[in-house]
Amino acid sequence: MLTSPTACDLSFDDLHRHGWSRHDGFLSSALAGQLAAQCVQARHDGRMKAAGTGSGRTPGVHSSIRSDSIAWLEEGQSEACDQYLGLMEGLRQRLNRELFLGLDEYESHFALYAPGAFYCTHLDRFRDDDQRTVSVVMYLNDGWLPGQGGALRLHPEGESPIDILPEAGRMVMFLSAEMLHEVLPTARERLSLAGWFRRRG
Repeated sequence: MLTSPTACDLSFDDLHRHGWSRHDGFLSSALAGQLAAQCVQARHDGRMKAAGTGSGRTPGVHSSIRSDSIAWLEEGQSEACDQYLGLMEGLRQRLNRELFLGLDEYESHFALYAPGAFYCTHLDRFRDDDQRTVSVVMYLNDGWLPGQGGALRLHPEGESPIDILPEAGRMVMFLSAEMLHEVLPTARERLSLAGWFRRRG
């Protein structure tokens, strides 16, 4: 079974104190590679759809705001996805146990940024829905170089922006309602899993 070598050793101090945290090597290289292949296959199969903005069943598509494509994960769609969702369930339980966040469920989708794609500065919590509590981004890109762009740029309040490259196996967590963030334009295809731990409505 493919598991993360560090899944049981995370510290949530940065998330608690600063509103965000970075964890390199959270996914094994084998699992990251399998998930990357499934993301690319979803594109080939036509399952990737233009990402929208806003809540509801039919969020609006605004290519001037974001230009990535997404495909939602569902339990049972593949062994690799189930392993990933299992890791996230363990993480949900640890976040609740250590930070008392009352997280009830996790939702996630593949996100594919073609060369030139981006996502403008935004918050992950909707104005009319306060259930998203902790955002999770998992990167699936081998050999990413700084000159290839595509960084996640965090905007902590009162601090300088922080750029994080989308390197395979790296996980970034941040508070959905508080952390402004954006994805800078990418010069190569950029693969990730975006997800949210949600409180019960």
